[in-house]
Amino acid sequence: MNIRKIELGDNRLGFALLLMAVAYLFSIGIRMIWVSQMGGIEAYHWNGQLMINTNDGYYFGAAAQKALYGLHQFNPRLPDWLSSGVVFFTVLMTKYTPFSLDTVMLYLPAVVSSIVVVPVILIGRLYGSALFGFFAALIGSIAWSYYNRTMVGYYDTDMFSAMMPMFILYFLLAMLETERPRYMLLAALTIMIYPFLYDSGLSLIYAMGLLYMGYMVLFHRNDRFTYESIILIAIALMPIPTVIKLVLIVGLYLLFTRVELGRRNLMIASGVSVLLFLVFGNVFGLIYAKVATYLFRGVEEGKGLHFYEVAQTVREAGRIPFEVMANRISGSVPGVLAALLGYVLLVIRHRGFILALPLIGIGIFSLWGGLRFTVYAVPVAAISVVYLFYTIGKFIDNTAARVGVVAALTAAMLYPNITHIVGYKVPTVFNKAEVKTLDRLSKVGSEKDYVISWWDYGYPIWYYGDKNTLVDGGKHNHDNFIASEILTGNSQLEAARLSRLAIEAYVDSNYTVAADVLFKNGKPDQVDVNTYLETLRYGDVDMPKATRDIFFFLPYRMMDILPTVNVFSNLDLETGHAYARPFFYAARNFQDSKTMINFGQGVALDKRTGKIRIGRQELPLKAFYTVTQKKDGTVAVQSQLNDMQGRVSVVFMASYRRFLILDDRMLNSNYIQMFVFGKYDPKLFEPVELTPFVKIYKVKI
Repeated sequence: MNIRKIELGDNRLGFALLLMAVAYLFSIGIRMIWVSQMGGIEAYHWNGQLMINTNDGYYFGAAAQKALYGLHQFNPRLPDWLSSGVVFFTVLMTKYTPFSLDTVMLYLPAVVSSIVVVPVILIGRLYGSALFGFFAALIGSIAWSYYNRTMVGYYDTDMFSAMMPMFILYFLLAMLETERPRYMLLAALTIMIYPFLYDSGLSLIYAMGLLYMGYMVLFHRNDRFTYESIILIAIALMPIPTVIKLVLIVGLYLLFTRVELGRRNLMIASGVSVLLFLVFGNVFGLIYAKVATYLFRGVEEGKGLHFYEVAQTVREAGRIPFEVMANRISGSVPGVLAALLGYVLLVIRHRGFILALPLIGIGIFSLWGGLRFTVYAVPVAAISVVYLFYTIGKFIDNTAARVGVVAALTAAMLYPNITHIVGYKVPTVFNKAEVKTLDRLSKVGSEKDYVISWWDYGYPIWYYGDKNTLVDGGKHNHDNFIASEILTGNSQLEAARLSRLAIEAYVDSNYTVAADVLFKNGKPDQVDVNTYLETLRYGDVDMPKATRDIFFFLPYRMMDILPTVNVFSNLDLETGHAYARPFFYAARNFQDSKTMINFGQGVALDKRTGKIRIGRQELPLKAFYTVTQKKDGTVAVQSQLNDMQGRVSVVFMASYRRFLILDDRMLNSNYIQMFVFGKYDPKLFEPVELTPFVKIYKVKI
């Protein structure tokens, strides 16, 4: 069945533009649900504006602060504002509109990502029905995964990740359908600017470009425009300066439209172009590396020390079941199955739509690679499922009835996705109380100073605290070991010394990996790390001169990820073998009776026997601590010893109504001692902020 024969609605450009406007407003309107839900919560506001809800957004926000206000001049990790599309548009909108930086960061994802309706409707119009594209745009613009990663407040490159490939797909399809030269120019230019907007998606664009080249040679080998377009796209994909690309693409396009070079010459030129792209673009190596990052995880192997790899701990990079993939792409299992069937039918009817296969394929890859990959498949799945609806509607002769059926089925697809959106009440990254502590920290010391914390909090520390960090959300290297050792180790002397050594080594080595410098990783004189750390705990150490202040940022929220933080230092770097994991369990929901405190998950305290039950084990309770926050930020601790032979203690954080059940290793960890108990060595640390949400200490050595 050819969709061109389905006369549903006006297919003129004016009608298509009207549908784009309606679909765009629909997409924006749905995204405002989160704003209406969170707008009344004062704890989520700062500077009179709702804060964003993704940690990575503060990376781009800090880069914008640097360009706009001159902040973060000593932060080596920030990109130039002209090298990142997100920062570029943020700076322009903040500078030339009345909106503040915080407001631009909050709403830019919705404003940009909703543009996805344009290429989706254009694809529908290309196949004969703008209305077909409109129904697909309604689904594709707000479906589960696409919404999650482009909602108001999700300030990240994801706003471009799936939207721009749809423009590329449209231009490639339009080139096939119309053979008009302008589309090969537009396709090449869009491919050229994609890395500027979303550099992490380069492997996807490589796959789309290679598939297009193969398709054209296979099915259109006798057409001149096949080789002309391959030349332009190969150049657009080459790793050469953008200005040179632009000159070559525009120059060759003008040449192709004015001079007939001959098919043989074009074939030779296209072959050379593709070969240069494959050789210098490291195409297959890049694609393999991207796939391997998500498939092969574990302790790093090879020459030198064996560090724990961060991909294992990232939730969105883990394997997911089919149902989760289906929900993320189409809102339900029936929805994604209908989309897959529709895709097959669409390819049978319009063979060129096979060019969308990389987008579908990467969505299926999410079963192994993780949640983040589902977003790419959403718009294509929406087009496919609506095509299936149109195929069903072909059996209805009455045009109005046919449109009604397609609209009803589209509404059925929208329902689970909108239901998800209404219930998706994601909080902001930090609350107002946490940001206040960082704002006060920004007024202490200088912007040369460093903060030790976990990488989750690196970017917000930059943005609100105007300080640098050793690890952050994009710096996943061996320094995670150092941060983990400092936070979950049992020696405050080691933590203070290691933080000073690491920061000074990091700066002195021109911002290379501090752990590799300190441990001489992979070199003939590689350090015995266990002996090195033991010396930091108990021995005499020649410390470097302090060139800047160092602070420890210990938020209450780190409690939820403390076992994960510990994993990175809970192994022997010499062998890569993990030590026995310390026991740590935090309980918010518990049941307290006269004889038992049931913490959940098979963990309970028998008050009569003084023993802790952990699954089938029954262990003597070592001690019971009650910790209460005082008005000045310090804490009051009451302790009750039970059995000194015991290995597990219970801490009741009364002010938080939360229990901690933990063994001695976690009880004595620096984070638990300094945050929960407020215990610190005054020779080593000076408290800067002591609040129920955050405790900040300054290192004194």
